[in-house]
Amino acid sequence: MTKIDVLGKLFGSSSIVKIMRLFLFNADTPHNLDEISKKVKSSKDSIRKEISDLERAEFIKKKAYFQKVETGRGKKRKLKNKKCQGYILNKDFHYLSALQNLLIKIPPFTSRELERRFKGASSLRLLIVSGVFIQEWDSVLDLLIVGDRINNSSIDRAVSALESEVGRELSYAVFDTSEFEYRMNVYDKLIRDVLDYPHQKIVNKLGV
Repeated sequence: MTKIDVLGKLFGSSSIVKIMRLFLFNADTPHNLDEISKKVKSSKDSIRKEISDLERAEFIKKKAYFQKVETGRGKKRKLKNKKCQGYILNKDFHYLSALQNLLIKIPPFTSRELERRFKGASSLRLLIVSGVFIQEWDSVLDLLIVGDRINNSSIDRAVSALESEVGRELSYAVFDTSEFEYRMNVYDKLIRDVLDYPHQKIVNKLGV
């Protein structure tokens, strides 16, 4: 059983855990039902009850906001502000600090679970996590993936699934082994910014 499954048992469903993480990680950003549904990868019908429960508990509150939408076609295409009704985190929620400790500061995935997520996307040689996975908020990347026979579509899907569970967008980089080794040899800034600062190696077949 994964950590999100355990939390799902405690809170009633895994989708409510994803929704709570979404609002905790994006405390100043309102979201409407469409956006929440897309980000947590659950249908609107299935999240309505969770949203209603969270609002009644005063974890979130209603918020009207403007969203830029594209209208027209061709040369007449333009952006306009559309008024939306959504929800935003209630920063005065009594148990906010406790939930932040539980849902943000506890790593959402085990090392084995992360390795499994990317196993089918390439022949993994190196998988490094930083950023949100180890609560290093200034890290340049959350994930560094190195492998052979990389399937970028599979990696994108795996990252998208992780994002829905973590509650925020992930910053990641993918390299085949030869390119990564070249970048190591020329002291590439991105690679050094990952390796020279706090990180965790989940898979390391390159002896880095």
